[in-house]
Amino acid sequence: METLKNILKQKATNLRIHSIISTSEAGSGHPTTCLSAADIVSALFFHAMRYDGNDAQNPNNDRFILSKGHAAPLLYAAYAEVGIIPTEKLRTLRQIDSILEGHPTPRFEWTEVATGSLGQGLSLGLGMALNGKYLDKSDYRVYVLLGDGETAEGAVWEAAALASHYQLNNLIGIVDVNALGQSQRTMYAFDVDTYCRRFEAFGWQTIGIDGHDFDEILPALAQAKASTDKPTMIVAKTFKGKGVSFLEDADNWHGKAVAKGEELDKALAELGPLNVDVPIQIESPDAVNTEDYLDTDTKCDPPDYPSGEDVATRSGYGVGLAKLGGVNPNVVALDGDTKNSTYAEQFMELHPNRYFEMFIAEQNLVGAGIGLAKRGKIPFVSTFAAFLSRAYDQIRMSAISQANIKYAGSHCGVSIGEDGPSQMGLEDIAMFRAIPEAVVLYPSDAVSAERLVAEAASHQGIVYLRTSRPKTPILYDADESFSIGGSKIVQQSNEDKVTVVAAGVTIHEALKAYETLQAEGIAIRVIDLYSIKPVDAEALKTAATETNNTLITVEDHYPEGGLGDAVLDAVATEDIYVHKLAVTGVPRSGKPEELLEYHGISADAIVQKVKDIIAR
Repeated sequence: METLKNILKQKATNLRIHSIISTSEAGSGHPTTCLSAADIVSALFFHAMRYDGNDAQNPNNDRFILSKGHAAPLLYAAYAEVGIIPTEKLRTLRQIDSILEGHPTPRFEWTEVATGSLGQGLSLGLGMALNGKYLDKSDYRVYVLLGDGETAEGAVWEAAALASHYQLNNLIGIVDVNALGQSQRTMYAFDVDTYCRRFEAFGWQTIGIDGHDFDEILPALAQAKASTDKPTMIVAKTFKGKGVSFLEDADNWHGKAVAKGEELDKALAELGPLNVDVPIQIESPDAVNTEDYLDTDTKCDPPDYPSGEDVATRSGYGVGLAKLGGVNPNVVALDGDTKNSTYAEQFMELHPNRYFEMFIAEQNLVGAGIGLAKRGKIPFVSTFAAFLSRAYDQIRMSAISQANIKYAGSHCGVSIGEDGPSQMGLEDIAMFRAIPEAVVLYPSDAVSAERLVAEAASHQGIVYLRTSRPKTPILYDADESFSIGGSKIVQQSNEDKVTVVAAGVTIHEALKAYETLQAEGIAIRVIDLYSIKPVDAEALKTAATETNNTLITVEDHYPEGGLGDAVLDAVATEDIYVHKLAVTGVPRSGKPEELLEYHGISADAIVQKVKDIIAR
């Protein structure tokens, strides 16, 4: 044991030296937070964790999440000491052509999830632990290193509650209690007991330790591994800047590199020599099961709805998701206690072992979904569209993590009716259009909703499905196909004066307007723009060219960033007029048809807009 401790101490010294040098070379970074956690990371990477250093994708590797992402230099240093990164490459930290970014991202293949937006790591670990315990039935463990400052984030406690609820004994967290935040002391400073009591109250096994003493670190990790029915949180008292006298427990060093020259020389002299010849032996994980972890089958039975029946698109989503679960074992569903409204309950009823109830905690809902996605699952995360806005930072980070995750937001727009504005998703299209490479789909009937669920599953990356509460007529035959980036012309003639572009609820208003105008001898074209991102620019340009270079967009969404703006972006280089009808102002409670009329997106409003344009 003494030999092991001596090895880990030297490795911790190496980690500190690498962290100081790499940040000094970069001229920026967070060396002091690396120094506080070096002993913990040494114990994890060179003793406690099991992983195959030649295969980052090995599904049986223990997982490590650096929730305190600003300690990225420490993470890279650990991989350098293992031999995964050449030591000289550490000097490329934060350079534009380097994979060693300022906060971890999957550009470095051993980083599964992006971190740095604090408070998210425990949710990510929760998702991975759910996968290991309940889906893959693998014995890998998930280790999450948190900073003490980030435990002020509510998402940490959302994750803590769910981890104990699901008895995730394969989830081990470590809080690095160095008592120094970015601008002042943290809320509880060095009060390890308070941190322990808080996690105990959430149903965790807790262990308070000196985070610089291997006589306490190693037994704590062993005790955590032995847990059979609880997650474990190790609360480690440390000192920021440990090992360097002018950095240790010193204010105003957060995010500052040690200056090259005398300051750097002094720090390195105090840390002692770098010894790269310290022997280590990493325990290997179990052999990989040859089972296909990446089943991509999405071929489902066709939609089957009685002729003439009105069906909500949210119902089509539920039916499509349940069917998809029957053909692809990697599809999982998560919901935030809205499953009887989003219709995710249909998946739960048929595939209960692949459904995870996340309760009313949307940030954790999304974070856990990302964790599942990074373990090879295809998670469908559903709640009201309005409530997804609460988790926008997690959604944003899912793009940086390159997660293959699907979001479904129901109860969109004023068409939900009497529940009022707090329940109305009116910003969601803009929100998801802003996410890099995300796909935004807005089905207009139950058939397209079903089909687009399968399309979402087969697409690698983020997809947002926008569904509606009202029951609406079936527009399409069961054998109709819907491709991402496409659109449908639902009414057209050679005499069309203008083209009306809509999706979801407003396509039905556009069709009512079509009937009214047709009776008056006015022909219009109607396009169902079910794919808002990517958008079918060529179809829009062609339609406009054939209808007096005039488009009218109609959407149950605010005007900023929605369907109308997507159309404007698509035709911006052409001589095309785009007239937008959208919800303006804060809505109120009322019947759906009253609200559509009040906000100027009803059939009557479309009719009037068409007539106004023709009259000019």
